[in-house]
Parts: sequence; structure tokens; C-alpha cells
Amino acid sequence: MNFQHDADFAARLDRADPLARYRDLFHVPAGSVYLCGNSLGLQPKSTAAAVQQELEDWQRLGVEGHEHARNPWMPYHSFVTGSLARLTGALPEEVVAMNGLTVNLHLMMVSFYQPTAERHKIIMEANAFPSDRYAVESQLRNHGYDPATTLVILQPREGEIVLRDDDVLDAIARHGAETALVLMGGVNYYTGQLFDMESITREARKHGCRVAFDLAHAAGNVPLRLHDWGPDFCCWCSYKYLNAGPGGVAGCFVHERHASNFSLPRFAGWWGHDQATRFQMGPEFHAMRGVEGWQLSNPPIFSMAALKASLEIFDQAGMNALRAKSEQLTGYMEFLLQPLTRRGVRILTPAEPSRRGCQLSLTMPAHGRRIFDTLIADKMICDWREPDCIRVAPAPLYNSFADVFDFVAALTAALARAGG
Repeated sequence: MNFQHDADFAARLDRADPLARYRDLFHVPAGSVYLCGNSLGLQPKSTAAAVQQELEDWQRLGVEGHEHARNPWMPYHSFVTGSLARLTGALPEEVVAMNGLTVNLHLMMVSFYQPTAERHKIIMEANAFPSDRYAVESQLRNHGYDPATTLVILQPREGEIVLRDDDVLDAIARHGAETALVLMGGVNYYTGQLFDMESITREARKHGCRVAFDLAHAAGNVPLRLHDWGPDFCCWCSYKYLNAGPGGVAGCFVHERHASNFSLPRFAGWWGHDQATRFQMGPEFHAMRGVEGWQLSNPPIFSMAALKASLEIFDQAGMNALRAKSEQLTGYMEFLLQPLTRRGVRILTPAEPSRRGCQLSLTMPAHGRRIFDTLIADKMICDWREPDCIRVAPAPLYNSFADVFDFVAALTAALARAGG
């Protein structure tokens, strides 16, 4: 598409947008241009009623709500299973909503990081989300390994910002015989780079490595085909692109080939026990088949209700349509930003649509924090990452082309005020 540098063009794009109506399903903070769905998604207007229904059923029924609420609480986690499976390209028995993201990473590494003297390394990308690195290093230490020698961090080439796909695959091949687990972000939180998860999985498995992805910035952002790609496990949060609210219940995927492998070590809790005998309260743990066998506790109903409300919107819109709009939004933003690159603004995120989601990460020529503070004062809601990065994420469910135009206009003015 041939983009144009004027507000009328943005308005024409919005009028032609088949997903434009979904914006009205969300609460947009008054007077703001909200481009921070990569950090916290907006609240669907249906969320309040969904949570209120559970509050009313608790008030009306007390403990009997577990079986007699309008959405009975006992099987509540199953009400989002179908949507999560469609969203991630998984089978229903491969996905579950439970816990928080880092909790799930730890639970999965208990099962899928089983080091030996010959094979004990973990491979991660540079600039992974810090919590992932904290979790991995603590797992290494728990097994008696020194992260300084056992953790392989994939760095971009000198003078480059993002990893080349071939370099990732070469590193896996080079370290594969010593590697127990490859754990990458699906989309890097800092640069917005979308990794080739299919190729990474294929290369890791070829060398006998377990492979996993943190999908915090990928779930609800890019189409996924987890079952077909075949990673061993994946984890994600739901409060970013999935709009389930701050601290929303997270999600987990375990591939079908592990569904009946009850010999895998795992930390157990009663909600992962075979539901046919769970309430016999016996002393021996018998895991459910599939990823549900990794559950620990009964689900947090109010958080689940918020997630359910949002996933219903994703089911309506469809990830393929959202991806098409996402590529158009980021392409339009990149086009509008090009004149600013001559003034020192740098786009860290790959230019190829196939190598990014809906986030563009920008660095400023100088006074980056002052420019960011000016944007926030002008109600341009984005976020700041040290040392000099402004992350901007036009989410296709609720952002418009006018939002993109207005943000770049505000950034241009902020640069001028800062002397850039």
C-alpha cells in the first residue's frame, strides 16, 4: 500500500478497516492515544459484567457456586480452553489457564530441564525479559550449575540490534550436544523481534534439545501454530495483548506427545490430580492427562472471568484478520517515522513484517526520557525501557490509524521541543 503523510489518509484507512468496530468494545482512557497494549491491554467493556456475574453468584450461592453458578466454578478453567487452543494453534488438551507466567516457567522447567553431565546448558536470547533470566539462572543453580558457564546467551552481531535467524540456528547446532533446553521469547519484549519459532523448534529437536517459548509478547499478537511446530512447552501471561487485566491468570502449553508421560518429574497440586478421583482425597497423586496434570490449585474465578470476556472478542475477530491489520498499522507507523530517522530516531524492531509483531521500539537521538515524559504529558500512552527505548504498540483490536498518525505528530513535536 502507498501510504500518505496526512490525517485525512489515516481517516480513510479507519473508514475502510473491517475491524474498526472492535475499538468500541474497549474502554479507552479519556483523551488519550493508548499504545501500550504490550504492557497492559485495555479493559473490554464486557469484563465488568463477567466479573460481576461471579460476584453475584458467590453472594447468592456461597460454596454451591462451584456446581450451580451460571458458569460453575469447578470446571471454570475449561471455559477458556477452546479459545486458548484456537489462539495458540494447539489441541484443547495442550493448553490451560493457570498461575502466573514465571510460576509456570518454573513448573515446566522442573519437568523439562533435566540436565546431565553431558547435556546441561540452556540457550536464551540476549535482552530476554529479566524474570525469565532470573528463573533460568535459579534453576541452573538449583541443579548445581554455574550460569556463567552453563547459560548460553545469544548476542546480536557487533553493531546490530536484533538476532539474525540463521545465527540462532547456528548457535543451537553448535551447542546442541551440550544443551538440555532452548528457551526463547516468541517476541522479544525489548526489540519487538518475532523469532522463527518453527525453525528454532525443528533445529533444537534435531539436536536432542528440549525447546520452549515465553509467549508473553506473542500470544494475542501474532498467529501461533504450537501443536504443528512442536515445542515441548510454552508459557504466556494474559494481561498484555490478551486484555485480562493486571496480574491476570497466565497460560501454559505442553505438547501432546507428553500428555501421558506421567514419569516426567513435576511439582504436584490437587487440581492436577485425576478429576475422577480428586475428591476422594487420597494420599497418592495421579496426574490428569495433558497439560491439566500440571495444575496446582483451583482456578481464580474473577481473573478467569476477565480472561474469558477478552478471549470471546478474539474468537469473533480472528487472529488472521488481526495479524493483517497489525502489519498495516506498524507499516503505516514505520512510514510516518521515516522522516524522523533523519533526525536521529532509530527503529530497533526489524523492518520485515514477518519478523515483528505490532510493537515498534524506538531510540531517541538525545534527551530520550524528556521526550517520553512529554509524550505522556500529551496523553500519548507508550512505555519507556532503559537506557533509551520508547516502545509503541498499536494493538489491532482497539487501535486506529488515527492513533498512529497522532502519535507520530506528537513525537515530532516532542523532538522539536527537546531540540532534536
